[in-house]
Amino acid sequence: MLEIKQLDAAQADFWPQLESLLAWEGVSDDKVTSIVREILAAVKSNGDAAVIEYSRRFDRVTAETMADLEISLDRAHAALKNIPQDQRQALEAAADRVRNYHEHQKQDSWSYTEADGTVLGQQVTPLDRAGLYVPGGKAAYPSSVLMNAIPAKVAGVGELIMVVPTPDGEVNELVLAAAAVAGVDRIFAIGGAQAVAALAYGTETIPQVDKIVGPGNIFVATAKGMVFGTVGIDMIAGPSEILVICDGKTDPEWIAMDLFSQAEHDEDAQSILISPDADFLVKVKEAIDRLLPTMERKDIINTSLQNRAALIHVDGMDKAVEVANFIAAEHLELSVDEPMEMAKKIRHAGAIFLGRYTPEALGDYCAGPNHVLPTSRTARFSSPLGVYDFQKRSSLIQVSEQGAQTLGKVASVLARGESLTAHARSAEYRLKD
Repeated sequence: MLEIKQLDAAQADFWPQLESLLAWEGVSDDKVTSIVREILAAVKSNGDAAVIEYSRRFDRVTAETMADLEISLDRAHAALKNIPQDQRQALEAAADRVRNYHEHQKQDSWSYTEADGTVLGQQVTPLDRAGLYVPGGKAAYPSSVLMNAIPAKVAGVGELIMVVPTPDGEVNELVLAAAAVAGVDRIFAIGGAQAVAALAYGTETIPQVDKIVGPGNIFVATAKGMVFGTVGIDMIAGPSEILVICDGKTDPEWIAMDLFSQAEHDEDAQSILISPDADFLVKVKEAIDRLLPTMERKDIINTSLQNRAALIHVDGMDKAVEVANFIAAEHLELSVDEPMEMAKKIRHAGAIFLGRYTPEALGDYCAGPNHVLPTSRTARFSSPLGVYDFQKRSSLIQVSEQGAQTLGKVASVLARGESLTAHARSAEYRLKD
């Protein structure tokens, strides 16, 4: 029978236990860091030649030129046409919902005019070019394509370049179909740190992008961290997480399967349930033991639950909220009678799923909001991926002749207080007296 940590918020050592459970060290070891640094330097210096060499070495492809590694948009549209009809309909339905949701995030430029005629405002512009990393090979993540590409397109990004590894030449048709649905502009069959380097620095064939988004393995994550500053990145994501708060009135099997839905990602994923109903926690544990043998990825789920899961008993819903705000989970399910009221008390969560009929899995694929979310407690200070990640804001300042008389004096005093006399005199030159 599976062993899952049982915690009680009333215990004196509860908070240290919880902090220990949540701890995650996702840093690269020295070997990974060294390999990635070498790859980045090689691609920066040698461009296409280095990308081809590393692709041949790591992905075992037979490419001779970069033309062999570019996948045409015609090929992507053919994939969309040839996949099973139900898959195409699901992709298009999900894309429509994701696009509609993100249309609401678009920011507009604005300005206002002060009494003396000075105009202040903000101009919003999209990135010129963005890069999207998509895991490849046997792993198929068409949903990741939609979630990363569609916000960029809604934002007005001029060109979206997708990179996806094709180990042993294995191309995933569903991923290509998703790229067609999402409106990706160019696709390259490359992956790993070399793909990140190509996007960050540009090569003879691959243009430099302004921002790189999308998930990847430890080499990809390390590379993204290293090129940050040369380009923007979305985030360095840790293992997937789900936190469920339940009042004990939801079917225990529903909750067990919701916990499985994150645990099946990988052995480091984290699933936590909080409830004031001790008997309900027992029923969920029984459901877990009963359902686990039926799962295709039962070994991964078993390891994840055994190493990083917890069933937490609290003395009431206020305590549940307190614990949830400390955890700051990537996915938070509020499986309670009045979820919207509880949500008002939640300060830290990547995405909040309200009510008994809103499993986190719907958010992964087709609800509409983005599934690229902050992990490892970073929801305390960061937000889901969205249109705003592909837009920039420039401040607008047009000072009138009259306004320069007032602002010039203020600036002069402050500049001289900082001993920056050129600043002061620049402002003073505009003064009439």
